[in-house]
Amino acid sequence: MSWIKIIPYEEATGRLKKLYDRVKGPDNNVDNIMMAHSLRPHTMEGHMAIYKYVLHHTNNEIPKWFLETLGVWVSALNNCSYCVEHHFAGLQRLLAGEEAKSAAIRVAIDNHDIASAPLDDRQKLAMIYAEQLTLNPSAMSEDIVNQLREAGYNDGEILEINQVSAYFGYANRTVLGLGCSTKGDILGLSPNKSDDPDNWNHT
Repeated sequence: MSWIKIIPYEEATGRLKKLYDRVKGPDNNVDNIMMAHSLRPHTMEGHMAIYKYVLHHTNNEIPKWFLETLGVWVSALNNCSYCVEHHFAGLQRLLAGEEAKSAAIRVAIDNHDIASAPLDDRQKLAMIYAEQLTLNPSAMSEDIVNQLREAGYNDGEILEINQVSAYFGYANRTVLGLGCSTKGDILGLSPNKSDDPDNWNHT
């Protein structure tokens, strides 16, 4: 599950046990990306807070399915199959009843061909922003932000795009740097109670 020692749910005590109980899913399942923090519970708490607030907060204005799409895209650019599989499963659930759309998004991402994705022009521009930020962050300029604004995004939505892209860069490097696998994980779970920022349980 990880290249470093992890403390499983059954052996957790104290603060770690309390955090596991906050983030767990069915049958006390805790995602391996979270268990990778088990030797330093305070970093798990920080990780979950930013994850919940960036991707699953009621004050976000961009649809959650598209934020997940950005996450899958960034993860694919970083060759992080763990996050691709987890968040594509979440994307499929959010697009339930639109299986053709989610499948076409996955094909476009796998082929690094965003032009062919079933997204509108401004969503494709957001994907281009995420790609530039992921692959060549020092080359970012105000021009791309101006393009997003001209495409109809307000500055708060641009911040959402930035934060989701940046968060997945962090998550991908956590997973890839510690050798996390999906073994034992339940794919596609997320802290879905967006109107309760402090509820981190995965469903």
